[in-house]
Amino acid sequence: MGERWSFMILRATFNGLRHFEEFLDQLGIARNILSNRLARLVEAGILVREPCADDRRRVEYCLTAKGYDLLPAMLALRQWGEKWALGVPSNPVLCDVRDGLPIASITIRAADDRVLGPRELTWRDRADLVMSGYSGAISND
Repeated sequence: MGERWSFMILRATFNGLRHFEEFLDQLGIARNILSNRLARLVEAGILVREPCADDRRRVEYCLTAKGYDLLPAMLALRQWGEKWALGVPSNPVLCDVRDGLPIASITIRAADDRVLGPRELTWRDRADLVMSGYSGAISND
């Protein structure tokens, strides 16, 4: 994920692109580089290749659960860019299907759902948490 084209392909996938030719047209990437990056994303378990339902000769690239887990990070980077780099809001706007309103900003939240700022965070050793009796889920990420 640390290279430009993989990031762009992932963003395009979140925006609904699924086919090789769509990526090629939208991203302006060379065929060999696109093929290589798609293969790497499949190998990493972020995308999966599936035959198209309407034409079994074509292939779709779909996000896996591992790939979908990258959405908050992608959204956080987009929101950061909107705030600090672009100076104007991006279009299209990601909205909640239920009410049609834009999603809230990505935040860091405590176990009790409080929004936390940088001064309210600290790193602790996992073993210390277990020894102190913490019984909640500890992310392996």
